[in-house]
Amino acid sequence: MIARLRASAAAAAALTLALLASPAGAQAPAEPVALDFGAAWQQLQQGSERLAAARAGTRSKARQAEALSGFGGPTVSLSGAWASYRGVLSVDTSGLSDSLGQLAAQLPVPLPPVQLPTSYDYQTRGHVGTGTVSAVAPLYLGGAADAVRGFAGAQQAEAQADERQTEDQLSTVLVQRYFGAQLARRAAALRAQALATVEQHDRAAEKLLANGAIARVERLQASAALEEARRNASKAASDAELAQRALASTLVSAQPVLPSSPLFVQSAPLPPLNEFLAQALMSHPGLAKVEAKKAQAERLHEASAGLRRPQVFAFAQRDLREGDRANWAAGIGARWTLYTSLDRGALDAASQAQVEQARHTDAQARADIALLVERQWRAAEQARQAYLSMQTGVALAEEIVHLRSIGLREGTSTPLERIDADTNLAKVQTERAQAAYDYVTALAGLYEACGQPGRFADALAHADIRITP
Repeated sequence: MIARLRASAAAAAALTLALLASPAGAQAPAEPVALDFGAAWQQLQQGSERLAAARAGTRSKARQAEALSGFGGPTVSLSGAWASYRGVLSVDTSGLSDSLGQLAAQLPVPLPPVQLPTSYDYQTRGHVGTGTVSAVAPLYLGGAADAVRGFAGAQQAEAQADERQTEDQLSTVLVQRYFGAQLARRAAALRAQALATVEQHDRAAEKLLANGAIARVERLQASAALEEARRNASKAASDAELAQRALASTLVSAQPVLPSSPLFVQSAPLPPLNEFLAQALMSHPGLAKVEAKKAQAERLHEASAGLRRPQVFAFAQRDLREGDRANWAAGIGARWTLYTSLDRGALDAASQAQVEQARHTDAQARADIALLVERQWRAAEQARQAYLSMQTGVALAEEIVHLRSIGLREGTSTPLERIDADTNLAKVQTERAQAAYDYVTALAGLYEACGQPGRFADALAHADIRITP
């Protein structure tokens, strides 16, 4: 009875596992979406939160500059008031009674005495409304208005430089993730191919051992090589899957992304370094940002100096009444602050120091960018030369595989030698693909340092060497 229960429980567990493992019980993985590099870049531009934030910052500064474009111009204002009132007026009449008595005594016909109240209260109630229109037109503000408008424009230029720099950096990140996924796919394919070959020769070694053609130690060496090939293939496949997920995350894609643009190398050398240096000093957004910071410091200094100068303005005011009852006034006024509690000399010195800081920052940025351009240029050239020079090593590894295959058929080579040859070929081909990846990423970094990341797409389109996965 217990045995039957155990058997039934085992059958139920097996059925449950089968259902879970079946396609109906498991959700099929999403199909990857094939994207070339251009389409991937378009998707990144639309989905990147970092780029969206930079664009929002640019729009904010543009609206701010637009709002301040008329700063320092005329101002017209309208003011009005409405009120209810109650007024009480008390008049003292005690002296008036004595005066009337004296006057009556002087008349030819005496009048009877007049008795008036000693005081009289007058009370009134009502409503009143007033309105006034005023206008003030600055004529001279000592350059402060121009400084404020210039400062807002410089802030807008800084935001635009930040947006460009963010876009350039994202372009380089995409190159690293996109072609990193291609490199991982290439390595996984080479390792899988090597594993299939090693499995074939492992089976051949088993047969040779059964026929007594090889020693047991050689059979064990072949088995060990097979296990190593399996580990390498498994790791390469895992790395390829991770690189694919990293690319999908970069592109903010809910589906896996399959890159379709291959790794590439230009066989021709890059243009001279001086050309890239000249382009970088004209186009790098970092220099535009430093220039915008310098302009802001200069405008602040101008505003500080403007506070020392007099201000002249015209003004006019008129009551909102009809006819000749309306009151009005118009004229020209001036204002000159002779003393404040602020140390204006210290403010001038502080703004002048900011201008000097911006100049030093500009000089340092130019030196740093020139060094970055040279480093990326040299890295790209070294990777290009490394890829081209590895052709001999790949040809040698392929020839060794060919010779080991012939030797294995003729009995002059062992399965382990052929396995070693196949493994070495996969290694050399992977290293060459790595050199192509180093070239691609260094080229992207070079174009970013020059402020021209769009040139990368042209290099991809005109590449004469393409490495397929």
